[in-house]
Amino acid sequence: MAFTVGFDLDMTLIDPREGMVKVFEALAAETGIPLDGAGFVTRLGPPLSHEFARYDLAPDQVDALVLRYRELYPEFVLPGTVALPGAAAAVAAVVDRGGRAVVVTAKHRGNAVLHLEQLEIPVTAVVGDLWSAGKAVALQEYGAEVYVGDHLGDITGARAADAFAVAVATGPISAEDLRSAGADVVLTDLTEFPEWLDTYLQATVH
Repeated sequence: MAFTVGFDLDMTLIDPREGMVKVFEALAAETGIPLDGAGFVTRLGPPLSHEFARYDLAPDQVDALVLRYRELYPEFVLPGTVALPGAAAAVAAVVDRGGRAVVVTAKHRGNAVLHLEQLEIPVTAVVGDLWSAGKAVALQEYGAEVYVGDHLGDITGARAADAFAVAVATGPISAEDLRSAGADVVLTDLTEFPEWLDTYLQATVH
């Protein structure tokens, strides 16, 4: 049985919020910019540059903050990051049924790989720095027929790739809003994914 499932990372497979707040605190101390880490982690999904642009900074300042954030990230974020309920089992469910699991995320690829290695969640490929409809490029490249995410942008990416949009209500968007945005199915969290996957595979041709 050959099929590919794509997964988003932040607030779909992992919860990195505690450490992200710490990075923002460190950046604020270094730069004097009043960065709001607590607010940032309620808006996870879009690229980091979108968040820094909220502070009316020049483009070169935004670029510098993104680079410094990525440098600090492993020290501050990796230690406190946890896998979300059912994450490892969801990826394993794909592999156990003969499929491939790929991660497509707006996060910098290097840091995404570090998370997956540390949490021992093996996937076929990791593609970073893609957001919303831009994720369709990687999803189509790997032939993903399902994309799992927690954000409205993930639904947009799935639609752009002509993939089945599975939403999990573990991020900043409510289940109701995920449904209203056009998710094909909304799960409470990834603990429900293996059972859903069996139903999906039985109903489709592979």
